[in-house]
Amino acid sequence: MDWSEYAAAVHRWELITERSAPHPTQAGRHGRPVLAPPFVEWLMGLPAGWVTAEQLNLPRTAQLRALGNGVMPQQAAHALRLLLDDLAKLQRAHA
Repeated sequence: MDWSEYAAAVHRWELITERSAPHPTQAGRHGRPVLAPPFVEWLMGLPAGWVTAEQLNLPRTAQLRALGNGVMPQQAAHALRLLLDDLAKLQRAHA
């Protein structure tokens, strides 16, 4: 896959996620390429199969909907750290 100007960023994320980037598209119903859910799953830093596992039996649109409504684990962790820092400051101010 030629990632052109995004190659460096894709490579960094491959190192962070410890797996290769899946192909970004797949053949759609009419043969035209459409966004591939495993690629979105990988972009979000989720484990392979988190939403795309065959045993879940989710159609592509449901997979993309679930991923689109999800939160990246890194974002959630950062938000929690910020909230915990604010809580600690608040507790110190009222102590």
